[in-house]
Amino acid sequence: MLFALLLGIAMSFIYEDSKCKAGIEFTACHILRIGVALLGLRIAFGDLATMGWRTGILLVVAVVSTIFVGILLAKVFGLNKRFGLLTGGSVGICGASAAMAISAVLPQSPENDRDTLLTIIGVTSLSTIAMVVYPIVAAYLQLNETQTSIFLGATIHDVAQVVGAGYSVSEQTGDLATLTKLVRVAFLMPVVMCILLVLKLNLDSDRNAKPPGVPAFLLAFTVLMAINSLVSLPQVITDSATDISRFSLVISIAAIGMKSNLRKILVVGIKPILLLVIETLWIAALILLCLPYL
Repeated sequence: MLFALLLGIAMSFIYEDSKCKAGIEFTACHILRIGVALLGLRIAFGDLATMGWRTGILLVVAVVSTIFVGILLAKVFGLNKRFGLLTGGSVGICGASAAMAISAVLPQSPENDRDTLLTIIGVTSLSTIAMVVYPIVAAYLQLNETQTSIFLGATIHDVAQVVGAGYSVSEQTGDLATLTKLVRVAFLMPVVMCILLVLKLNLDSDRNAKPPGVPAFLLAFTVLMAINSLVSLPQVITDSATDISRFSLVISIAAIGMKSNLRKILVVGIKPILLLVIETLWIAALILLCLPYL
């Protein structure tokens, strides 16, 4: 995803061509939503039960607290609280996929596109670093296999990096870490629905912003998740849906990169990066402190 984003930024001049602009806009919006909706086929309600209630509660606390830390720190740093919501949600749930899903339901603006791009760059980079560093941290702290799995799955931002980190330790660690991560992905729909509810209640500071309705891709995400929970789907269907979802998200990120203006990104300063780093450290520290009680 990071390579696709950088390639898109490098080719942002294409967006200025009127012949290409409509296609890039379509990809950045509609293809993105298809990719997020298909994530529902990767999750089943039974996954939540498999984790156990203590682990489930810990994941809920980690996700919710990371979002609130993001909003609070954004206010402290003098940044827009929507940016804190965007970064907190992406760090707490599932990285770039969550950033794009949350961005899709926020009132659209040039600042929203810039913030989304910054968040994707930040969480993807930090997730790649965590993929290498966190297994070393787990070994240094002498975590057992289950603790290592939960630590990796509950703290690394993107699914692909969780898979890479988990299976670099052992096959069993990879399986449980991936399951833990997919439970976090399941929180995407409730979080986005809560954001929509807040906007509907006019709790956002921008009173002139018109809150969007419930987007179809969230309904599709929920329906597909329910189908995957109630019906044993053939492996070929779930594998194909995963491939299509991954492809859709990758080309959507490339399109978002094409829409970007690198000069506008560079003027935001160090505060957004510092915000993402603190959120990442927060969720990692919280999980490590609570692991002995699981």
